[in-house]
Amino acid sequence: MKENGISLVATVLEEAGTIGEWWTSIAGQTLLPDEVVVVDGGSRDGTPELLREMAARAPFPVRVEIREGCNIARGRNEAIRLAAHDIIAVTDAGVRLVPRWLEALTDPLFADPSVQTVAGFFLPDPHTLFETAMGATVLPALADIRPDRFLPSSRSVAFRRAAWQAVGGYPEWLDYCEDLIFDLLLVERYGPFAWAPDAIAYFRPRGSLRAFFIQYYRYARGDGKADLWRRRHLVRYMTYLAATPALLLTGALHSPLWWGLPLLGGVAYCRRPWQRLWEQGRGLSWGARLKAAALVPVIRVVGDVAKMVGYPVGWVWRLRHWGRPEVHWRRRA
Repeated sequence: MKENGISLVATVLEEAGTIGEWWTSIAGQTLLPDEVVVVDGGSRDGTPELLREMAARAPFPVRVEIREGCNIARGRNEAIRLAAHDIIAVTDAGVRLVPRWLEALTDPLFADPSVQTVAGFFLPDPHTLFETAMGATVLPALADIRPDRFLPSSRSVAFRRAAWQAVGGYPEWLDYCEDLIFDLLLVERYGPFAWAPDAIAYFRPRGSLRAFFIQYYRYARGDGKADLWRRRHLVRYMTYLAATPALLLTGALHSPLWWGLPLLGGVAYCRRPWQRLWEQGRGLSWGARLKAAALVPVIRVVGDVAKMVGYPVGWVWRLRHWGRPEVHWRRRA
């Protein structure tokens, strides 16, 4: 194992349409990785062939491996096992990395040997008005982040191999939320991630309500499988299935003034997304801004419904697999 070298690892699946921009952003880094290891989960669209063509012209060693049917967690673990260096930088296909991404992400690891984990950041890269509204609604801005509590996406994260080994790697029993559990285990062992706000990965938000519903359904199903955020999910059920219907019924039976309470609650719920939309949509016309603003509450509701559907599905899975030790991951933390 080579100390102080950087292995950049990623998993891919059916990314032929996006792999070119992603690869160009890696090759254009101000600090190049010492190697890139990519695990493909079984693409049928020519992704591995494109990767190998680009690898032949790369200014660094590249290893592309096929692991048919592996999930994201298993793919990442396999890539890290194959990697030759001590410092591991992780990203996803389909993103666009800023030129200083790898340099900013790994600086804390080189500057201080005691640092084990580093959190980069991610920002939306919308191509349509809907994607602009989606990004403002569901993704935090830098101003929203508390570095001491931030749990990074594996679109932009780095750590030492020893830290990955100490927590058992990414949890391969999860198909979604695997990077969140990995983060929580790392924080339990090493404390908060070092913060690298300039290590930015841009990615496109979901482009339709259907794709967004599926995404959040899967996230919430993962929450249920891993027993995450019980209180948040309970508050959501209580709001939609108890408090809001009760206020609407009270307004119908007594005074319409009661209807103002859920309306005010909805405005408060959408306030921060509207603020982000205002900040991120400065180049939009007033008409486009109004259309995007009108989409915000729709996106909020669709996401909440997807979570309310997905969470119990995950819990049913959890109960069916109760005897498996990995589902009780908190006991091992």
